[in-house]
Amino acid sequence: MRKLSSTNYYNQTFLEDKCALNELIHLLSKRWLTEVMFSIEEGNSRFSSLKEDLKHISDNILADRLKLLEQYKLIVRNNHLGEVPARVEYSLTETGEKLSELLGGLCSFAENEMEFPS
Repeated sequence: MRKLSSTNYYNQTFLEDKCALNELIHLLSKRWLTEVMFSIEEGNSRFSSLKEDLKHISDNILADRLKLLEQYKLIVRNNHLGEVPARVEYSLTETGEKLSELLGGLCSFAENEMEFPS
């Protein structure tokens, strides 16, 4: 957690207040966030299948990213409480699907149009 009195915090707050895109970029810059979204889009709807697909992600980070995506209403958590054991599945919301489509376009642009220094 960032200190609320830090210059970095004030700068980020200023940028987020100036344009919502800055807040979105800040969210998307979190390690693993987009990969978790893409994995859900590809049909990995349970924690265990996400963990298997994203082999190097820790349980804590995966849980945190799922909470963030849910908080921003990009995914929805579906609890199947009537089953034993209880089952939880995640799916993209309509907003999450729109964002994923936009990110897919950015991925294509980065792969096909950009030249990154080695």
